[in-house]
Amino acid sequence: MNERRMRTMYVAGIALNAVALVYAAMDGSPLFAATFGIVMCYLGVRYWMVSNA
Repeated sequence: MNERRMRTMYVAGIALNAVALVYAAMDGSPLFAATFGIVMCYLGVRYWMVSNA
């Protein structure tokens, strides 16, 4: 898999997790919202690592 495709996949994952985080927060599930936030941070770090490679 090339870098451009990996970056696109990470951005899509971050966007989907952001949507899930908003819905979890609106539903009143702070534990799920926090989990989605942690996954977003992880994907952001992975995106940064791919971009700087």
